[in-house]
Amino acid sequence: MYYINSNDKTKIAVFDLNPKGKQSIVLIHGWPLSHKMFEYQLPTLLSANYRIIMLDLCGFGDSQETADGYTYNQFATDLYYVVSSLGLYNFILLGFSMGGAIATRYMRLYNGYGVSKLCLLDSAVPSYCRTLENPYGQTLESTNQLIDLGFNDRPSLNQYFGSIFFAKTPSIAFKNWFQDLSNSSSGIGEMKSLISLRDENVFDDLKKIRVPTGIFHGKEDKICPFGMARIMNQEISNSVLFPLNNAGHGAFYDVKDIFNDALINFLEKS
Repeated sequence: MYYINSNDKTKIAVFDLNPKGKQSIVLIHGWPLSHKMFEYQLPTLLSANYRIIMLDLCGFGDSQETADGYTYNQFATDLYYVVSSLGLYNFILLGFSMGGAIATRYMRLYNGYGVSKLCLLDSAVPSYCRTLENPYGQTLESTNQLIDLGFNDRPSLNQYFGSIFFAKTPSIAFKNWFQDLSNSSSGIGEMKSLISLRDENVFDDLKKIRVPTGIFHGKEDKICPFGMARIMNQEISNSVLFPLNNAGHGAFYDVKDIFNDALINFLEKS
């Protein structure tokens, strides 16, 4: 692990595996997790000889906690500073959930700098909450209830979120691991990011995506319902939709082998 400073001097933790791999893939985690959520994708990507670059978003994992800086624009700028500092080009960008929204904002704000392919995994796109463009999102009322819960009892918020995350029932040990992963985020980072999830909208950013895009989405997702994947597919030219049966929001674990195979097939396709 090493740190890269963003434009506001925030220290962003970067994890760089297999630096001499054939091509780089940058992985952006979702709310309220960290780079560790990709544990079950790493062996497959390493076996295919990819260089894997993971960053912890500001306020999550090992990155610095700050008083502010939890907007999609700032997260996308943090990503740009990592990409430019490492001299990355012709790389694959993959974002999960809120990370998918950040990747989408990056594609507009920085004109997709360096990205050759985009992967959106159970992404909070075009918005987390319902809008005119997205009738499938969460209600404003239910999201405000989550925010209120988090400001009073953040571990209970994380426990509830974990209870609707997966379509299958994980082991108790896995549930404990996932709860610990969620609790490891900073209180400020987690709650201010949740407010951004409620308020931000990347619908207008979708038309700015001009690279081949794989949309991987659990058909039983209760957090970002599958209808959102259809919107992405419709609005992003040159996109392919990969419906993941028997998978919830946590498709990366619910159907990890199926997802991993679909991801590699998309990455390897010319």
